[in-house]
Amino acid sequence: MSLAKGTGVEHSETRGSIIGVDVGGTFTDLVMVDSASGTMRIAKTPTTLDNQAFGVLAALEQAEVDLGEVGLIVHGTTTTTNAVLERKLSRTGLITTAGFRDVLELGRRTRPQAYGMKGQFTPIIPRDLRLEVPERMDAQGNVLIPLDEDALRAAIRQLIDTGCEALVIHFLHAYANPAHELRAAEIAAETWPNSYITTGHSLLSESREFERGVTAAVNASVQPLLERYVARLRDELAAKGYRGDVLVMNGNGGMVSSRLVAREAAKTVMSGPASGVMAAAYTGRRASEPNLLTYDMGGTSTDVALIRDGTPPVSNEIEVEYAMPIHVPMVDVRTVGAGGGSIARVNAAGLLEVGPESAGADPGPICYGKGGTRPTISDANMLLGRLNTAKLNAVAGGVGMAELAAAFARELGAPLGVDARGAADAVIRMANAKMAGAIRMVSLSLGADPRDFALFAFGGAGPLHAAALARELGVPRVLVPARPGITNALGCAVADLRHDFVQTLNQPLDDLDIPALHAAFAGQLAEGQAALARENVTVTRVEHHFSADMQFLGQSHVVRVPLADATPTAETLRSRFNEVYWQRFKVALPEIRARIVNVNCSVIGVCAPVDLSRLIDAAGRQAHATPTGHRSVYFDGNPHDTPIYWRDHLPADVTLDGPAIIEQLDCTTLIPPGDRVTGGVDGNLMIHIGAAE
Repeated sequence: MSLAKGTGVEHSETRGSIIGVDVGGTFTDLVMVDSASGTMRIAKTPTTLDNQAFGVLAALEQAEVDLGEVGLIVHGTTTTTNAVLERKLSRTGLITTAGFRDVLELGRRTRPQAYGMKGQFTPIIPRDLRLEVPERMDAQGNVLIPLDEDALRAAIRQLIDTGCEALVIHFLHAYANPAHELRAAEIAAETWPNSYITTGHSLLSESREFERGVTAAVNASVQPLLERYVARLRDELAAKGYRGDVLVMNGNGGMVSSRLVAREAAKTVMSGPASGVMAAAYTGRRASEPNLLTYDMGGTSTDVALIRDGTPPVSNEIEVEYAMPIHVPMVDVRTVGAGGGSIARVNAAGLLEVGPESAGADPGPICYGKGGTRPTISDANMLLGRLNTAKLNAVAGGVGMAELAAAFARELGAPLGVDARGAADAVIRMANAKMAGAIRMVSLSLGADPRDFALFAFGGAGPLHAAALARELGVPRVLVPARPGITNALGCAVADLRHDFVQTLNQPLDDLDIPALHAAFAGQLAEGQAALARENVTVTRVEHHFSADMQFLGQSHVVRVPLADATPTAETLRSRFNEVYWQRFKVALPEIRARIVNVNCSVIGVCAPVDLSRLIDAAGRQAHATPTGHRSVYFDGNPHDTPIYWRDHLPADVTLDGPAIIEQLDCTTLIPPGDRVTGGVDGNLMIHIGAAE
C-alpha cells in the first residue's frame, strides 16, 4: 500500500504502464508511458463516432499494447460534450417547485443573437417533462410550504409512464436547506427504475436557480449515456486482458474512476480540452515557460486557454453555449468552430465563411481521399504546399492536387473572383482571424497582455497556424511540444486526481459568520479527502487550494479570490478581494460593501511525474539538420522553395530560419519567412517571431 503524504489516506499501488487516450471529434490519440523504463509509444487513429470505444481499441492495437501489462488507463472523452451540443440526450424529467416550471427556458432573459429578432433555443428538458409540486423554502432555508409527498409521487409516476430514463429534482432554495430535495430523492428511489436521480443541491450548492437547474438537467440527461459508454469500454478492455480501472478526465483537469464518473456526469463536459491544457501547463513548467496562451487546433474545433504561473484557471462560470451554463468547476477553455476539417463556403451575401460545420473524420477533407467534396482548412493548407500529400495521416489515395485545385476554383474561387490558390489563402486568413479572436477573448478580456505570454501550439493542425497567429497577436514566441498531435492524450497521462467543491454562503462580508465559513471549508476538505480515498491510484502528495467568489453589493458577476488557507479572517477576505478586483479591473471601490457568494475548495492528489524527454527517441537524432526534401510553399501569395525536415531526426539544439517545414507522425510545423526555430527542453521547439528578419 502507498500512503498519500500528510492525509492519512491510503491508495492502492498502481503498477505497469500508464496509458492516456483522448477521443476528439476527428482523431483518437494515445500515449503509453512504460513506468519501468520511461519509454513511450504513441498512436493516432480516426475517431469512431457511433461508438468511441472502437476508436480507443484501434489506437491500442496500432500502438501494439499488451493490455495485460498495463496498470492504468486514463481517458478523455467527448461523449457528454457532443451529447449536449447535439441534443442527443436521454429522455429526462424534472420535478420542481410550483410556479418555477419554466426556469430552464426563461433563463436570464437574453437572446441567442444580441442584435436581431431571430434565434432559437432548445432547453435540455422539454416543457411537457417539467412538472411542479407544492413546496417552498425561503432564501434562509426556512420552510414556507411543506413538501406535498402525494403530489410528488404522482409526478414521479407520470414521468415514468412517459418513458423518462433520468430524473432531476430541483427545488427553489435547496442550496440553503436541502431537506425537501433529499426527501424527494428518497421517495423517487422507491419507484424510479434505475439510479439516475439528480438533486440540484448535491451537484451545485449555488443560489442561482437557473444555473443550478441547467447543471442538474445536463447531469441527469447524460448520465445514462456516459455510464453505458464507460461500461462498454471497460468490458471491451477486460475482454482483451486489461485488469485495471479506467479513469476519466473531468473538465476541471483532474480524473475520476469510470465506476464513479456517471454520478456527476456534468463534470466531464470539456473533458478533452481540459486534458490538453493540463499537458500544456505540465510541459510549460518543465520548460520554464509558466505563462502560456494554449492553442489547440484539432480536426473539428480550436480550444484556447490562458495559463498564469503554471496553473490553468478553473472556473465554475462556464457557459458551453447560449443558455447552457454548466456551473461545475472546469478549466476555463474557449472554443471556436475552426479546425482542420472546418468547411469553407461562400454565403448568400457573397462572403467567405469558415466553420463551424466540419467534415469530421468521415468523409473528412477532400485531401483525405475518403469521399469529401467540400473545401476545408486542411485542403487549403495542402493546396498551398504546407502539407505533404504522401504523408498526410488517413489519406486513402485517389485525390491529386489538380482535383483539389479544381474544387477550390469551383466552390470558392469563382464566387470570390480569385484563382484556387487565392481562395486557399483567403481560407487560411479567415481561419486565423477567428482563432486570433478566440485568443484575445481569453487574454485581453481577462486583463492579460498577449505579449507577456508564449503561445503553446498543439493539436494536429495548431503548429501549422501558430506562427501567423503569434505575429497577429504580438506574441513573441511559440512553444511547440514534442508531440503536438497527441498532447491531449499526454494530458491524461500526466493529470492529477482532483476534486472541486463549491458552496454558496451569499452574505455581506460585514455580516459573515466566520466560524461557519471555516466549517464550510473544513467540510469540503474532508469530502475531498474521502473522494481521493476511493480512487485506486498512487499519489505522491495531496494539495489543498481554497478560494472565495466575491462581489460588491449590487453587482451580478463575481471574481475568484485565492486564499492562503482555510481559516481567513474578515479583514483578510476584504484585503484580498480589493487586491484581486484592482488587478482585474484597475478600479477601487472603497465606498461599496463586499459580499462573499461562494466558498471553493480543491483537493488535488498529485501523481508521479512523467519524463517528457522520452517523447522523441534520442537515438534517431542526427548531428546536423538535414532536409528530407524541398517543395514550393506559398506565403502571402508568393511561392518559396522550402526545405522539409523530419522532426525526430533534428539535433536537440537545432536552429533553423524560415521558411521551413518540420514534419512528424502527428502534425506539421510551419516556420514562415522571417521567423527562427530553436530546440529546447524535452524535445520542444521554440519559434521566435521575427528573429530572422
